[in-house]
Amino acid sequence: MSTVVEISQGRARGTLIEGVAAFLSLPYAASTEGRNRFRPPQPAEPWAGERDATQVLGKAPQAGLRNPTRPELENLSGGADTSPETEACLTLNVWTPAVDGAKRPVMVWFHGGAFAYGSANGDRLRGCRLARRGDVVLVCVNQRLNIFGHLDLSGIASEDFAQSGNAGTLDMVAALEWVRDNIAAFGGDPGNVTIFGESGGGGKVSVLLSMPRANGLFHRAIIQSGACVRLRTKERALALTEHVLKRLGLEDGDIEKLQALPIAALLAAIKPAEAALGPSPYPLLDRYAFGPVVDGDLVPAHPFDPVAPAVSAHVPLIIGDMKDETTIFMATDDEVWFRTLSEASLRERVGRIAGEHTDRVIQTYRRLYPDLSPAERLIATTTDSNFRIRSLLLAQRRVAMGPAPVWMYAFEWQTPVHEGRLKAPHAMDVPFTFDTIDLTNLTDLSAEARGVAATMSALWAEFARTGTPAADGVPEWAPYELSRRSTLILDAPCRLEDDPRAETRALWMELLGVA
Repeated sequence: MSTVVEISQGRARGTLIEGVAAFLSLPYAASTEGRNRFRPPQPAEPWAGERDATQVLGKAPQAGLRNPTRPELENLSGGADTSPETEACLTLNVWTPAVDGAKRPVMVWFHGGAFAYGSANGDRLRGCRLARRGDVVLVCVNQRLNIFGHLDLSGIASEDFAQSGNAGTLDMVAALEWVRDNIAAFGGDPGNVTIFGESGGGGKVSVLLSMPRANGLFHRAIIQSGACVRLRTKERALALTEHVLKRLGLEDGDIEKLQALPIAALLAAIKPAEAALGPSPYPLLDRYAFGPVVDGDLVPAHPFDPVAPAVSAHVPLIIGDMKDETTIFMATDDEVWFRTLSEASLRERVGRIAGEHTDRVIQTYRRLYPDLSPAERLIATTTDSNFRIRSLLLAQRRVAMGPAPVWMYAFEWQTPVHEGRLKAPHAMDVPFTFDTIDLTNLTDLSAEARGVAATMSALWAEFARTGTPAADGVPEWAPYELSRRSTLILDAPCRLEDDPRAETRALWMELLGVA
């Protein structure tokens, strides 16, 4: 099999991994160091001869995962990306069954990490199995994160920096433009591109769905646990910038000095600046102040505000969540992990979310789930309020917007590892999507687990191919309509349910003021 391609920048040589051609760390734009720091992505430089694309070369500078975990959960995801941090990070990895000129569906993955950390590299994102199983071309994208991708310098610097608060967002658009211009060389169809991502990656997909600039660069979308995207207001973004400059001892207009600082100096300024800015209204999930900015131009409005432009109303969408998203976020909390949380502590914690509605929320979950411990009811409450209801709200608004169909799912298969305490946690679906569960520590390797992974990856690939998700052994998945709210339960086996957990859905929608 050939592992050499001719693309717009020159010739590139990849490698074979499990019989699939892999092209690693291909640049889709120029390095962002020096004068390119905080600017929109610049065109990638051409190269002479044949570029070696057989190894991962690096990832974007990382703000650091501030979600401390238990010792027994270290390296839970497995296969962490150990490549160096670099500002030459606008790269992507391409996986293809064959470099043969075929027009395969293209799937473009945006990694998670709350716009602060993470990468498109690492074993759990090894794309050979999804590419081979689905006969698709898979692209995994790196882009600028945290202070490097979202420091808003508009108003205190030249016009070149007017969109610096969304530099990382522009990187994603540049990656999709590269796919449009080059993916045919890898056997992919630029006219059939599906974007997908989990957590922060789902948030990236959400943002792209709202951007007129991205219109036409993709044709289908999948959001996995990412409907809770928190976009920054212009005012909050500019206030954060002021705290950064103060921390660094710089004045407005000291852009050249800012561009010359070492990576470590900028990363060190993040946490103090975030602390000075003050707490987020979403403390459980929104632990990072840097992210996309609603600027009225590139990002006209929050993706799912009723006033957001309907630029993607024609894009078919799959959206869903994990049944127990927040077990992983609360893993260091002994009262939750060991299920010793008291009713009094439950009330105090739910009160932070529900306020004056605390009694009603607690009573509803106690009545519906009498066999659950207070800790388990807290997991259910926080998962519903922070993830599930937002996905349901997104789906409801997309259905109203039309005309493209929306499919809703809930991943309910529970991992037995760690005595089953994690249940179906946030991010466990990633290795199931890529069929790489054997390369992580999130689950066992039972026939049941392998079957769920095979089903999920097949559903996603078929959606990319035809626009309708389907797989062997899965009942016909009806689009989401408000009259039925049909939802696919990803489990062993899969099943369809109309309006699952209807009472808690109705409760949170009422509390949010949504009909």
